[in-house]
Amino acid sequence: MESEKIISELSFKAVRSSGAGGQNVNKVSSKVVLSFDLNASQSLSEEEKALLQMNLAARLTSENILILNCDEDRSQLKNKEIVVKRFLEIIKKGLFVPKIRKATKIPKSVIKKRIKDKKNVSEIKQSRRKPNFE
Repeated sequence: MESEKIISELSFKAVRSSGAGGQNVNKVSSKVVLSFDLNASQSLSEEEKALLQMNLAARLTSENILILNCDEDRSQLKNKEIVVKRFLEIIKKGLFVPKIRKATKIPKSVIKKRIKDKKNVSEIKQSRRKPNFE
């Protein structure tokens, strides 16, 4: 995954923020909407696209477009930086493949010790029994 190539494929849109903020909210388009078309991406391989499609299924639209919003700051530039950073984190997490767990074998010495301890406990319990004089 090359982040520069992916960032060049992003499309941004500036929108007016909602909520409280006085006249600045009504005048300035500081909210940034990022959209990334997963199917049209040329910087990702087919395997990476399939992996992202599976891992980010809840975040993707029906056309496999990832949409992120940011209106945390009053500056459009800072909002753009925040949303790009967030996007890259999401892509990295989506491409992460966990290691497959390998079951470890039980060592022979451990098995022998367990059997030896069982025999020892058995002998102790047999020695506690009442003697049979028949």
